Amino acid sequence: MSSRTRVVLVRHGQTAWNREARFRGRADLPLDRFGQSQAEATGRHLLERWPVDAVYASPLQRALQTGAAIAGAHGLSVQPFEGLLDIDFGAWEGRPIHDLAERHPELWQAWMETPHTFRFPGGESLDQVRDRVLTGLHELTARHAGGCVGMVGHTVVNRVLLCAVLGLGNDRFWRLEQETCAVNVFDIDDDGLFTLVLLNDTCHLQDLEDGIAP
Repeated sequence: MSSRTRVVLVRHGQTAWNREARFRGRADLPLDRFGQSQAEATGRHLLERWPVDAVYASPLQRALQTGAAIAGAHGLSVQPFEGLLDIDFGAWEGRPIHDLAERHPELWQAWMETPHTFRFPGGESLDQVRDRVLTGLHELTARHAGGCVGMVGHTVVNRVLLCAVLGLGNDRFWRLEQETCAVNVFDIDDDGLFTLVLLNDTCHLQDLEDGIAP
């Protein structure tokens, strides 16, 4: 019988640009006050419900701060991991979503309707992100075989990884939600087969005082 390695995949907490609905990508934004509260609540929740043996995070501040809160609750230190780095939005980085939709309607329509064929001007495609993230996933699960590894990523990173877990192509990118500090859990066995356990869970954030940004 093959053994399984568990992955607890979390999206980072809220930033100012989540509230402003801007393309974030490689912009190195910190958590805002509410995002820090989300991260701390997530750390407490994982310790109680989904304890992890190690925590890795995208090297961007918002993910590292979220990972630090999770790791701290477990008596661990967060480890930056390049394989979880957010997508490169190229020329779209930092731009308000509504502005791009108005100024570049054809490109915007392509991103919304055929994301699997779209490459951001001067940036990456979802296929490139998926290759990078899956390579990173296999590296970390091999490193922690039979255990439970925590990973903190971004909405694009998490969506493409979860599409892979579910056996879906990147054309289904928009069919999965990833709220800030959402928790996802899946197992991977020795044959590389996935079993989804939990998707986009935010129950641990319900008692926080502020609203959750998209």
